[in-house]
Amino acid sequence: MAVTKGVILVGGPSKGTRMRPLSLDCPKPLLPVAGKPMVWHPLSALAKVPELTEVIIIGFYEDAVMSGFIKDAKREYPNLAISYLREYRPLGTAGGLYHFRDSILRAPVPQNIFICNIDVCCSFPLAEMMDVHSKHRGVGTILGVNVKRETATQYGCIVHDPETSQVLHYVEKPESWISNMVNGGVYLFDKSLFDEIKVAMDDKTARAAEDPLIQSDEILRLEQDVIVPLAASRKMYVYQTNDFWRQMKTAASAVTASSLYLSRFLKNRPDLLAKPSSSIIAPSYVDPTATIDPSAKIGPNVAIGPNVTIGAGVRVKDAIIFEGSTLEQHACVVHSIVGANCQIGPWARVDGEPEPEKDTKGQISVTVLASEVTLAPETHVRSCIVLPNKSLSRSSANQVLL
Repeated sequence: MAVTKGVILVGGPSKGTRMRPLSLDCPKPLLPVAGKPMVWHPLSALAKVPELTEVIIIGFYEDAVMSGFIKDAKREYPNLAISYLREYRPLGTAGGLYHFRDSILRAPVPQNIFICNIDVCCSFPLAEMMDVHSKHRGVGTILGVNVKRETATQYGCIVHDPETSQVLHYVEKPESWISNMVNGGVYLFDKSLFDEIKVAMDDKTARAAEDPLIQSDEILRLEQDVIVPLAASRKMYVYQTNDFWRQMKTAASAVTASSLYLSRFLKNRPDLLAKPSSSIIAPSYVDPTATIDPSAKIGPNVAIGPNVTIGAGVRVKDAIIFEGSTLEQHACVVHSIVGANCQIGPWARVDGEPEPEKDTKGQISVTVLASEVTLAPETHVRSCIVLPNKSLSRSSANQVLL
């Protein structure tokens, strides 16, 4: 079997602004989704791939930010070499790969390299992608996802030959509709990818020598600078998944992603979920250190973090509760994220609406409380984003509370 390695691209603090206010206190890769850090989901999928020897996480966060997760991951997956490589500046999705090419290609030299973007929630059908990839032996296989026609232009769009799965045309966020199939943010490449990135880098350097408006640097984008020419030269193929897929670009999308992962855990990792009981409706994740009053009702689609306290008669549904928060008696949290160390007073209500299927022009759906927010008793907060360290004594709706 050919050696396979995995790379997870996690970006850096300059990115993830749309995950605010959650990413103000917690780096995006470590935000809990379905009770696990966001970066854990692609890592756990890569760990199941036969012959995969190593996972390299590339980003622009300080080493200290990622070191705790790396230590925990090595303990959970002792047979996998796991490391974090920090870019000296944000280099783009292909620039980081190229900068660390010697680390990725060092012995054992991989024949195949999986690349996963951090902000994708899906079933990671890596075995199926490997199957398709081994048959065509192009340079790369891309995960393809069908989306609604009205949202397709927000993504990288793929035109492909349905008979051969060969990508005929690829456009990143086209101005007008060209296809319902979009880039799912998961790739499988042959090691010759690095030759293709070098061509793109040399091309950029040559253009920079002629055009003073183009900077000669290591910043390179995988989608526009590498996949577009690969598709044009018929070296890319697509594996279409019909399983769940979601982009996690906003705090609201984390609630949807959490529920999708929790439903998947029901099938393949029930050990990660809280056992259903009179107070817990499956699927729900409850950290072992959380305290829940037996008269509370939790779930479905709830993830409760460490050291959370939930009082009598509390109702939580379709929500994520971060570490250290307290929900006092008869509080209600629905379609919301409660950040770390929040205090929700008695009979207070925090709610939103399900994430909309299409863009509703800036309207807030899910309520997001950042860390250390306090709600007075009987306060109702609906479809709001609340920044850290706020004390709310009056009800609010459809607002950003600074």
